[in-house]
Amino acid sequence: MFEKSIGSHRGTEGTEEGRKPETLSVSLCEKKSTILSVKNLCVAIGRTTILDKISFEVAPRTVFGLVGPSGAGKSTLLRCLNRMIEMTPGSRVSGRVEFHGSNINSPTVDADALRARIGMIFQQPVIFPTSIEGNVLFGVSRLRRLSRREAAGVVEKSLREASLWNEVKDRLRSPGQALSLGQQQRLCLARTLATDPEVILMDEPTSALDARSSEAIESLILRLKASRTVVLVTHNLGQARRVTDWVACLCPSESSGAGEVLESACCDAFFGSEACRSVFRTLVDDEALS
Repeated sequence: MFEKSIGSHRGTEGTEEGRKPETLSVSLCEKKSTILSVKNLCVAIGRTTILDKISFEVAPRTVFGLVGPSGAGKSTLLRCLNRMIEMTPGSRVSGRVEFHGSNINSPTVDADALRARIGMIFQQPVIFPTSIEGNVLFGVSRLRRLSRREAAGVVEKSLREASLWNEVKDRLRSPGQALSLGQQQRLCLARTLATDPEVILMDEPTSALDARSSEAIESLILRLKASRTVVLVTHNLGQARRVTDWVACLCPSESSGAGEVLESACCDAFFGSEACRSVFRTLVDDEALS
């Protein structure tokens, strides 16, 4: 089972203060408590160091953005926050990732239970070859036994929170793979929400979507932070401005090539930083090439 010191904090968000960025003016940045804390995180895959000495803190019920050029290790970092990195062959992780002050890499923490509390949405929707309702229930049904009535309630609640219920309520037994790409991404979100996570990790969730579907996902992100924490990887600077409360910028080190945190600050202070202007130009170039 999930470690008690982590699993017993729903609704009591901790007492540590969010870290001030060292190089930015933070007069606009409000101190908050911490739900996730990354301390001196280093990741290597084989002989290649992907991330080096990454440190930052995430406040509860906020949207924390991770931006930076391609190859900086943003997706790898995201996978470290719920131990998905363990599925990468040859990966080695050092440092600490703490959830409510407890080390998620402790041998007493059950990885599946952790991922129920810290869910993840990928760049491309992952839809299982089953019905819409089967996709919603795929994860939660493996964590606990549900009666038919309970399962129906979970399906409706999750689809409503993902803003998909009205579009699919009359065809819940239809194949999930028959939905449009934007609907499939919201179905993945509903499946994640079914386990009632406190944190949702999103790896460029709108990069494969059209403008209308992207807008729907952004609206969902803003609504989700009323009760949950979102960590969002995005190449889209406009999106980062629209939906994030705090931003960290990862860049490859000039000496080692490993990803490092260049800056971390609340959104307004971050986008006013002179130090990040060259990175912004790189990101714009990345968007143009993608």
